[in-house]
Amino acid sequence: MDFNHYKEAFIKESRKIGFSLPNIQHCLDYAEVLFSHHVPVIYNPSHLSALVGYKKEYLKKASLFPNYFYRDFEVAKKNGTKRLISEPLPSLKEIQIWILRSILYKIPVSPFAKAYKPNVTLLENLRFHKNQSKIFTLDLENFFPSISAELVEAEFLELGYSKIVSKLLSRLCTRNGNLPQGAPTSPYLSNLIFKKADAEIASYCKDYKIRYTRYADDMSFSGDFDHEELLKKVTETVEKLNLRINAKKTKLMTPNMRQTVTGVVVNQKPQVIFYKRNELRQTLYYIQKFGFEEHKIFKKNNHNNYLEHLLGKINFVLQINPKDAEFIKYKAVLFDLKHKQDLTAIENELFPI
Repeated sequence: MDFNHYKEAFIKESRKIGFSLPNIQHCLDYAEVLFSHHVPVIYNPSHLSALVGYKKEYLKKASLFPNYFYRDFEVAKKNGTKRLISEPLPSLKEIQIWILRSILYKIPVSPFAKAYKPNVTLLENLRFHKNQSKIFTLDLENFFPSISAELVEAEFLELGYSKIVSKLLSRLCTRNGNLPQGAPTSPYLSNLIFKKADAEIASYCKDYKIRYTRYADDMSFSGDFDHEELLKKVTETVEKLNLRINAKKTKLMTPNMRQTVTGVVVNQKPQVIFYKRNELRQTLYYIQKFGFEEHKIFKKNNHNNYLEHLLGKINFVLQINPKDAEFIKYKAVLFDLKHKQDLTAIENELFPI
C-alpha cells in the first residue's frame, strides 16, 4: 500500500470514530515520514502490541524487567576466556524477529559493513584484501555491550517514530542499557549504529587509497599507508560512540607474512587458518570414535546448542571453500547426529517416560 491509499483509508476510518481534522492531519504527517522510510506505522504501545500479537502488558514487563526474559550461558573464546550469551526467551525473541524483519531490515547499512546482511557471505569481505602490500586489522572491544540503549533509541527516532514508541522499541531490543549478545536484533542494530562511523572512516581511507571493510567488530584495512596515522583516525572516530580499539588484537601484516582477514588467509588461496581446521578435524575425530554425548562429557560442555555451534564452524569453512570434500563429510556427520537428536526429542515428547 502506498501512502495515498493509506491516507484515504485512514481518513475514512478516522471520521467514522469521530477523530477531529487536526488530529487526523497530525497522524498522517507522522505516518508519511515512516512511509518514506518504508517502515510500519506505529502510533503508540497499544498499536505495537496489536502488530506483534502480544498484549501491551507483556511488552511493558519485557521492557521494564528484561532480566526475566533472557537465558544466560557462556561459550569459550579462543583465548580461553568466556563470552556471555544472553538469549531471549521464545516470546521476546519472536517480537525481536518482528522488529528485525519489519523495521531494521528496511534500513540500508554501510556498504563497508560485510556482516549480518541478508544474502552476503564472508567472501564479500575477503575479496577486497587479496594480494595487498599491507593488511592492518583492528578489533572493537566489547562491541555489542558497548552500544547503549540511547544509541538504539536514537536510530528509531531518526526513522520518525515518536519518543514513546522509540523508547519501547529500544528497550525491547536491549538489556541493562546495552545490546545483548544473543538477541537477533543486536547484529543489525550494531551495523546501523556504526553506519556514520563507517562513512567517516571510509572517507579517510578513500583520500589515502586504503581499502576498508568491517565484519562485525573486525575492521580490515589494506594497501600502502601509514598504519599509525590510520589507527589514530579510527580511534578518534569510534570513541565518539564510546567504543574502544582492543590494542591486544591490533595486527599489521606485510607481504612476507601470512595475511589473514577474519581468520582466513588472503595472500594465498583463501583458506580458513590451519589451526582452526585442525581443531575441527580433531573434534570430529573424537565424536566419530567415542560418540557425541561422550565427547561433550569429556569437554565438560553441557550447552544444548553445542551441535549447532559445531555446525556453524563447519559452515564457516565451507563458506570459503564450498567444495571442500573433507568438511562436506563432517557436515553430513553432524546433520545425521542432529536428525537423531530431533527424533529423540519428538519421541520423548510423544511418549514421556
